[in-house]
Amino acid sequence: MPTLNWIGKEAVVNHDKEVPFKLLKKIKSASVGESSQNLIIHGDNLEGLKALIPYYHNKVKCIKALRPYNTGNQSWVYNDKVNSPKIKKWLGKVVGGEAEDLCRHDKWLCMMYPRLKLLKELLSDDGIIFVSIDDNELYPLKVILDEIFNPTNFFTCLIWKGMHTVRNSSKDFNQNTEYILVYAKDKTNLIKAGESKTYLRVPQDKEENYPYDDNDGNGKYKFDPLSARNPNTNYEFYFDKWNLKWRPPKGSFCRYSKETLQDMYEKNEIAYKESWKEPKAKRYLSRVQEGVPPSTLLPSELVGFNKDGTSELGELFGNKVFDQPKPVSLIKYLLSIQRQADKNNKDYLVLDSFAGSGTTGHAVLQLNKEDGGKRKFILIQMDERLEEPIKTSDGKSLNTVIEVTRERIKRAIKKYEYNNGFEYCELSKPLFNEEGQIEDECIFEQLATYIYFTETQTNIDKKKISGNFIGDYNEKDLYLIFKEKGKNVLNKSFLSKIKKSENTKVIYADRCLLDENALDEMNIRFKQIPYEVERY
Repeated sequence: MPTLNWIGKEAVVNHDKEVPFKLLKKIKSASVGESSQNLIIHGDNLEGLKALIPYYHNKVKCIKALRPYNTGNQSWVYNDKVNSPKIKKWLGKVVGGEAEDLCRHDKWLCMMYPRLKLLKELLSDDGIIFVSIDDNELYPLKVILDEIFNPTNFFTCLIWKGMHTVRNSSKDFNQNTEYILVYAKDKTNLIKAGESKTYLRVPQDKEENYPYDDNDGNGKYKFDPLSARNPNTNYEFYFDKWNLKWRPPKGSFCRYSKETLQDMYEKNEIAYKESWKEPKAKRYLSRVQEGVPPSTLLPSELVGFNKDGTSELGELFGNKVFDQPKPVSLIKYLLSIQRQADKNNKDYLVLDSFAGSGTTGHAVLQLNKEDGGKRKFILIQMDERLEEPIKTSDGKSLNTVIEVTRERIKRAIKKYEYNNGFEYCELSKPLFNEEGQIEDECIFEQLATYIYFTETQTNIDKKKISGNFIGDYNEKDLYLIFKEKGKNVLNKSFLSKIKKSENTKVIYADRCLLDENALDEMNIRFKQIPYEVERY
């Protein structure tokens, strides 16, 4: 398989494993509602994605990676600026001296590669990722996505006409399209043939195309030809006074087998009129796959244009905020692309790691209101300062993109009466401090979640947490003694808290006062905090 090389690739290809695991700190005063499962995370998305792994590994059904495009525009408010101080500092630390020789394309690839790797880890086995891009990095992006996701999991490149007008200022071609590369985590989990057909579809009401109904319980139908141009059979059919008969083919071939055609005939599913040249089959709506295949050329009447996104933000803030943010209708359309077998699934997790103005969160809330769904969203946006503060019609001043993200979702909830809220989080300190100790801010549930994931590579079920017991997996019972610094001790009194089972008991604590014989007798494996807590 062809791969792409660039200055700095060796330094970033496994950098996702080196990113420290940071704690998520919920800010109640900046949240809306109580106990919402929607999250808005303030922080660098590389660290934000790593922080999500123990909670959402293999759990996200749909990922939107919209931006950055690397246009070279130094004044654009979204972080298209690979020369921004934060990105330059990160490149210098990770890539080293070579960072001084990087062109903006090298920098962009260095930035995107580890983020895409973490996104793959979060994506469920039957999940889809949509990566939005324009001409600047379309081809390099396709190659690194092939490398990370495997070319066999590539679906297509969607084409979106984002600009509805002609730019007369263009000196050559009118650049009015953008692209969305679509990949599966594992395409074999999405597309299946045979009896259990599962294809990707978007909803479409087909009822008007099926105008007939015999009121026999079979429902509405339309007429389809029985013949086909390409011979799949070595016979042709004809009717003799409505008796179905067969003869060697003379040019008109049947698209059905003899057995199927005979069965249709006996069930009165073949119709004939004198004005017709040949009989026709009754094609029932109830037997047709719901929806239609998504087009690679996105339908403008359904997905809208960039101007629609500008208008949507203007309605919420009272004036223009950003140039050409994505419209809500585009994200809703992408969310509607589902397996035919999952057409009724309205309860899944959507992640946007380049949240920008928050269009993805807005689209999820709107779609839930329209169809009664329970979809959840996670948005990640760094603290990027705007070139100029945005003044809203009600006098507020917004200075960073994350403020716009949060304020947009807050206003949308209020204006459109969405029946949900969000929890606003900030990236706190790393789990392990500079001395390698567990950070003082870490609480029991956070460490339990992290330990359970590193032990099992699966996400914890919080309902199973009971006292010091945090869960079981593959004949292991996991325990964590972590409450007060210096007093997290595994001793004889703790043994009464252990479940009676033949499973190995893995117990994390600061110290152990039991001898080896006692541990062996109880089938206990002691792991000392922090030294035996695995770094992920």
